[in-house]
This record gives sequence, C-alpha cells and structure tokens, in this order.
Amino acid sequence: MELKAGEILEGRVTGITKFGAFVALPGGKSGLVHISELSNSYVNEVSEHVQLGQTIKVKLLAISPDGKISLSAKKAVAAPPRKSPAAVHPLGETQAAAMPQELYGSSADQSFEDRLKKFMKESDSRVADNPIYAENRRRSRRR
Repeated sequence: MELKAGEILEGRVTGITKFGAFVALPGGKSGLVHISELSNSYVNEVSEHVQLGQTIKVKLLAISPDGKISLSAKKAVAAPPRKSPAAVHPLGETQAAAMPQELYGSSADQSFEDRLKKFMKESDSRVADNPIYAENRRRSRRR
C-alpha cells in the first residue's frame, strides 16, 4: 500500500515515549505522532491520551527522504468549536460585556488599525482618569 501525505489512516499504538507515540500503519509501516500532534489541548503525559494497543485515527503529515513518517492525531479529527471572544477575554465575561462593543466586538467594516486606535484612545483616557496614575505622574515630576 502506497502512503501519501494528507491521508487519514487507522493505526495501532505500538510504543509510547516522553516525546510521542509510535503507531503501526497498514502495509507494515510505522510512524510517530509527536506529543504536540496528539491533542488540541496541552499534553503533559503521552500516556494520558493514548495507551499501548489502542487503535487511533491519524493523518499522515509527511514522509521524510529517509523513510520516517510523521503523523498527527489532532488533525485527523474535527477541531473543537472555538469559543466566543467574550468567553476567553482575560477580564472575564462580566467585564468584557461592560466594554464598548465597538472596541471589543468584531467589526467587519473596520480595519485592525482603526480598532486599535479606538482601543488605545479609550485606554489612555481610562488611565488618565485613574487617580493613582495621576498621583504617580505628579511625584515623578518633582524629583
């Protein structure tokens, strides 16, 4: 069986190392699923995601000139749905919801630079209104 990059195959996990898992493929070949290609989430231990003898779906990424086969388990399955920007905002949902929509929301009619300028203007005005910042500015001028 001729293997080609981009194919989705089923294979059996034959070895687990600290840097990935070896998978036996149809046709007697085997390849490596690197730890970074095991899951869409952070992988600390390979054995937490795959076990010896387990059958997994993998995508063939590349075959090197010396015959090494690179595989990906995370690209063989559909990616999980992305969260909305408010759900992953560093300020949290409540504070993100309080931010003006034109600064935080996705505006298709505005370029990135325009949105950045608005954000910087709003940020500068919030910093200037902060009494602690104003007090520190006065102190630094006296020295």
